[in-house]
Amino acid sequence: MVDGLETSGHQALGGALEDIRAFCTVVELGSISAAARELGETKGGISRRISRLEGRLGAALLARTPRAVSATEEGLLFHAKARAALGLLEDATEGARASRSVPQGLLRITAPVDMGIDLLPPLIVAFRARHPQIRIELLATDTQLDLAANRIDLALRASADALPDMNYRASRIAAFQMCLYASPDYLASHGHPAAPEELPEHALAICRGLEGGAPLVLTDRRGRRSEIHANPGLRTTDFSSLARLLAAGGGIGVVPDRIARPLLDTGRLVRVLPEHRLAEGRLYAITLAGLEAPARVRVFRDFLRETLSG
Repeated sequence: MVDGLETSGHQALGGALEDIRAFCTVVELGSISAAARELGETKGGISRRISRLEGRLGAALLARTPRAVSATEEGLLFHAKARAALGLLEDATEGARASRSVPQGLLRITAPVDMGIDLLPPLIVAFRARHPQIRIELLATDTQLDLAANRIDLALRASADALPDMNYRASRIAAFQMCLYASPDYLASHGHPAAPEELPEHALAICRGLEGGAPLVLTDRRGRRSEIHANPGLRTTDFSSLARLLAAGGGIGVVPDRIARPLLDTGRLVRVLPEHRLAEGRLYAITLAGLEAPARVRVFRDFLRETLSG
């Protein structure tokens, strides 16, 4: 009889967890009245729950007499498995609630390749030292992965413009600037450009996203703009590759300051025309919209904002 319940009742039981809980409480306390007091319901409400459950299963789970109720053989077998299932469900519920307040578990992050190479590694190591209970999986790709479909907790995206409307929540983490860089060796051999107008005389390298007929627009600290038309000799798919090409002497190129910083700190790159910049942008943390993000996501997002705020 119970085997039949297991095969035919799975779908029907999907919306009947409270009915099952009421039945288990009646069996454990020995009466409908006691179960009603325990669950904060009326006797009639508990009786209707059990009748509804028996109707779904097509089996009598309780034997009722004027003075008492007792589980039938089918009821006892059902209770044993139902109580175990409810215990697992309660554990899962507590785990889900804990994830809202306790930073722990697996944190899946996606970011563009250049951030995954030059920006995130030291930050992730420092974050793990602070939160060793959080495991991190980094997906470095220039493909904008769907968070829900790929079970991603947080995506980092950079934009010089406002992000388009999407079904995600975007939190601003930090600002960055697009600046000109070159290696000391290149500048020693070819000279330092003293003004934007001298850039076309140099070897230029750009990231592929900047190619096209549009000029490079530089702005100085007084807000004066210079439009430069040049034909770059080198193009790359990401800013990390571009920064290393520049460090190898490939010319002068446009790189976000946060990507160039490791090579700048070691002296492999230097700023060119430091009074000028090309554009300002913002780094965003993208998370699923709706309810508050799990604690592991919130603490990582706050850590990035704190660390990159300078």
